[in-house]
Order: sequence, then C-alpha cells, then structure tokens
Amino acid sequence: MTDIRQLLHQLASAEAELQSTQFLSPCVKGGQVRTRVAGIVYTFTPKPRQFEGWGIFQPTNEQAATLVEEADLPQIATYLHQFPILRLRLAYRLQNQTWLAYPVNEADMRQRFRVVKPVPVHLVTEGMTFDQITARRHGNAYWFEAIDRRDDPMIVEALQSALKQLTPVEELQFKGITPEMRSLYELVGQRTEGFAQPQRDEQQLRQALKLGGGELHQFQDRGDYWTVEWATADGNCHTSAIAKADLTVVSSGICLSGRDRDFDLQSLVGVMEQQEW
Repeated sequence: MTDIRQLLHQLASAEAELQSTQFLSPCVKGGQVRTRVAGIVYTFTPKPRQFEGWGIFQPTNEQAATLVEEADLPQIATYLHQFPILRLRLAYRLQNQTWLAYPVNEADMRQRFRVVKPVPVHLVTEGMTFDQITARRHGNAYWFEAIDRRDDPMIVEALQSALKQLTPVEELQFKGITPEMRSLYELVGQRTEGFAQPQRDEQQLRQALKLGGGELHQFQDRGDYWTVEWATADGNCHTSAIAKADLTVVSSGICLSGRDRDFDLQSLVGVMEQQEW
C-alpha cells in the first residue's frame, strides 16, 4: 500500500511540475511535441496546431501545449548538439519544411545506424537540391542543423547541370563523383519531368536492334523521329532515321527505292546486312 501511495504522490508531483514547465521542442506542421518530466515522457498537441519550427512550449494540460515563443538559434544549437550528427545531401522537398535526403557516406551510416537509405529531414530552413547538409538524429527522426560549408560547390553545380541536360545516371561523370552521388542523382531524376524518357527510348531502340542482330551506338531526338547510329554484327556502322510512333524507317541511310517505310528498325538490320553482302 505504501508503494502505491508513493507512486501516486510521485505522479501528482510530476503533474504539478509539468504545469509550471516550459520546454523546447521541434514541431512539424500537423505533428506533436514531446518533453520528459521526472522521467516521464509527455506528448502534446501544439497550439496553434499548424505551427512548424522550433518553439518554446508551455503545457496547458496533459494533452496540449501552447507555443510561448519561437526558439532562437543558440537554443536550437544546444538542443541539437545532444544527438549524433550525419552528413546528407538534399534530394527533394516532401512537404512543407521536410525534405528527402541521401547519406554522403553510406558506410558511415550503415556502421552507426545499421541502415542505408534516403531519409526525411525535418525543419529544413535553407538549401536546395543536391546541397550537402548536417542533420542530427534523435530516435528515428532527423532534424536539419545547417548547410555544410565544407562541401565543394562545384559538385552541386555539376549535378544540377547534368540534371538540367537530363544526363543518364550511367553517363554521369565529373571530378569527385562518388557512388552516393550517383544514387542521389538517380533519386532526384525519378522526380524530374522528362528525365526517365531518354532511358526508356534507349532501351526500346537497343532492344529492337538486338533482336535484329545489331547494336546501338547512340541516338538523337529529332521531334517525331530519332537519328540512330548503329552497327551490324560485323561492325559496319549506319545512321538511320526512325519514327518514334512505331519504329518504322523514315530514312534508312541507303537507297531502298522508296521502300524505307516498308521496314522497321529490327528488320532494317537484316536489309543492311544483305546490302553489305
């Protein structure tokens, strides 16, 4: 009985202390805030409900806490320094101030956190796609700390330039590139309009030529058709214009007596081989 009374007394004391406690907490839009008082973790619904950022909160009861004021940078820094740091590169915004980011060093992330994957980072107040940042991990959540000023700005420029040109990930190449950067680039590319199309086009052309016994070298988009550079099995190179709609031949590159459109890319390989023979 004494133990129960003592426990009830401790709970009453903790609740009394809770009412007079102000605490700092990060808050995502529509989320909740937490604090620990007398060893007990309390979770609150913030007021105003739509607040997003770092705030000083005052509990109003066991379920809700009111924003007293926004936290300043020294307070935020002191809070974040309690937790392990991780370097990441920003991929794209998920919603509001939450971004998806990819680790700069996969081996480091695996060793420390036993996982390698893109992670959401909350309360990102500055930065853009491909920027390197520092974040702090608390539990399973990652909180933005700062732009990593040690990063080489030329890397970000190279990645942004390649994405603008829709460069396929397998052709991505510049000084200082890492496997992690390729993974990040591919991640961003999946959300970029038009990025995946050249890869699909290349696969389609390569497959058609392979079935006919040829090999794709390169191709260029000409609007309604592609200019395709390819080779027959014996290595002879050809340049042909191929319709996008159905892979029929617009121009074979040799004289077919006006019968170019009677063939598609796959059958053109055999025609060219007979011509060579």
